[in-house]
Amino acid sequence: MTRLRALAFPLVLTFFATPACAPQVTRGGEGTANPDLDRPALSVKLDREDINYLVADYLKHLSASRFWTTEVEQADRPLVAIWPITNETTLHIDDQMATLLSSIETSLVNTGDVRVVDRARQEALVREIGMQQGAAYNPSSAQRLGEQLGVQYFFTGKISSVDEKLKNVRRVQYSLFLQVIEIETGLIEFQNEVTRSKQIKK
Repeated sequence: MTRLRALAFPLVLTFFATPACAPQVTRGGEGTANPDLDRPALSVKLDREDINYLVADYLKHLSASRFWTTEVEQADRPLVAIWPITNETTLHIDDQMATLLSSIETSLVNTGDVRVVDRARQEALVREIGMQQGAAYNPSSAQRLGEQLGVQYFFTGKISSVDEKLKNVRRVQYSLFLQVIEIETGLIEFQNEVTRSKQIKK
């Protein structure tokens, strides 16, 4: 019995010591003790901080444009839709692209100046009429889909990047280019490009 207790004692110590070696998880964001946890960059890929900046900067220029102040704010909340944004970077950023689309959608809704077609409804209609899911903007396809949805304007565009390396430094410069296109005429009513850079030293 004494020998069993002697063998069990180190196991008990190991059991109680294990939590100290376990990964430490920190909760961050607004309302926590670490509100700035999301601010440091962990890679050169787009993160939520970058996406928030790109969308906010674009919306700032859009809301100050002549198109927005005359054609949108003076109208009775026109119906708009978001065409999939094309990823022209060399990086696999599918999750970030989904977040980008959601952020654009939310920002437009929150202006209160436009009504926005739910993307799930738009995707269902795309399948119904046999269009290619996630296809690049095409005027004839857009007009067909726009008429089905009853929208007046499409938001569309692309995100591209310039990836540079010098010795132990890597820098990626992102550009978000978005246009507002009137469905009926195919005219570009507004367009703007916003940029964000990420750099990492090894």
